[in-house]
Amino acid sequence: GPREEIVYLPCVYRNTGIEKPDYLATVDVDPKSPHYCQVIHRLPMPNLRDELHHSGWNACSSCFGDATKKRNHLILPSLISSRVYVVDVGTDLRAPRIHKIVEPVELFWKGNVANPHTSHCLGSGDILISCLGDPSGNGKGGFVLLDGETFEVKGNWEKGGKVPSLGYDFWYQPRHNVLLSTEWGVPKILADGFNPADVEKGHYGRCINVWDWSTHTHIQSIDLGKGSIPLEIRFLHNPDAAEGFVGCALSGGVHRFYKTEKGDWAAEKVIQVPSKKVQGWLLPDMPGLITDILISLDDRFLYFSNWLHGDIRQYDISNTCKAKLVGQVFLGGSITRGGPVTVVEDKELKSQPEPFVIKGKRVQGGPQMLQLSLDGKRLYVTTSLYSGWDKQFYPDLVKEGSVMLQIDVDTERGGLEVNKNFLVDFGKEPDGPVLAHEIRYPGGDSTSDIWM
Repeated sequence: GPREEIVYLPCVYRNTGIEKPDYLATVDVDPKSPHYCQVIHRLPMPNLRDELHHSGWNACSSCFGDATKKRNHLILPSLISSRVYVVDVGTDLRAPRIHKIVEPVELFWKGNVANPHTSHCLGSGDILISCLGDPSGNGKGGFVLLDGETFEVKGNWEKGGKVPSLGYDFWYQPRHNVLLSTEWGVPKILADGFNPADVEKGHYGRCINVWDWSTHTHIQSIDLGKGSIPLEIRFLHNPDAAEGFVGCALSGGVHRFYKTEKGDWAAEKVIQVPSKKVQGWLLPDMPGLITDILISLDDRFLYFSNWLHGDIRQYDISNTCKAKLVGQVFLGGSITRGGPVTVVEDKELKSQPEPFVIKGKRVQGGPQMLQLSLDGKRLYVTTSLYSGWDKQFYPDLVKEGSVMLQIDVDTERGGLEVNKNFLVDFGKEPDGPVLAHEIRYPGGDSTSDIWM
């Protein structure tokens, strides 16, 4: 595909003290443009405190060859309000507009689900959205289907009596008749912050859930260990490959999942980020907090962000069983030198990283959402996780707003280097500092497209 020229990012005002609606920002990322690194359009939502989070497309590679399908609507679920906004990007790519609003009661009544998270299009033309909970704020790993033409709620995707107690992200692969989903936590528990005691009480996730793609039934749970909290899950892009990776936030592990010779599914840990012994923080051991992972389109490199430690890592996964670290860069985080946290024991670093400054701005927070260019040479990153946790772990991030940065990638030998000329500072937005989250390209990207 062509080089990306614009990207879309949901921007969140919930928990910032600014009583304004969230909005979808269109950012110019074309180095030849006079508006390079600038927000060129803002589409405000009509409601307050939605918490826009992740997004998806009405059509993607799974609809390839169907001339009636166009990638012209962006699906924007709201994590807290449970609204789903359908945004028209086809009429004017650079100035999106709201096409339809699916109100929360539609999800509540027709699916008994709430807190929608990940949206993927299906080969059928419908749209599948995973949810975190039920309308009362309890955990529930269900799904809701939207009609791909009318965007009406059709009901639940899952069938049968068994539904996991928690939900979060998912990926499907029809060639292997499987959908895999992950688990974050109970919505009403995690809504306003993180309490380690809630992990002990079982309010946070630990499993990959395996679903039969054709019957829509839950058939297996793969336990990754207490307190693991598996978040983003990615199959390899090659649709023949019966394997992929999942990042576990709290345990700091990346697990490879795979189909066994018996035909069921299993997982093995292939990467472990050691916790750091610290003083001046919430706990004596600080995990890396792996919050986002992605795989390059050629399935050669795996990337993930450690939101608390402050680094992005690049692994060569040519051998999927033996991931090899080939690139690393620090972009802020909780362990920077001169801050409130003192590292007393570190299995990886000899000293605490310096604060990250770009174009005169000290970056608050740590690297979080990732998106890779189609040619694999540019890695975009934003710094906000979720407003309730941003406020707890990085109060200065909430005061100053998040940023979007670009990392130059060595796609031959591996290696990461910050592009010092690229900064989108969401602290300078017209209505005040805002928390920008996930990054999408109009033409599809490493995390939205599923090949069949």
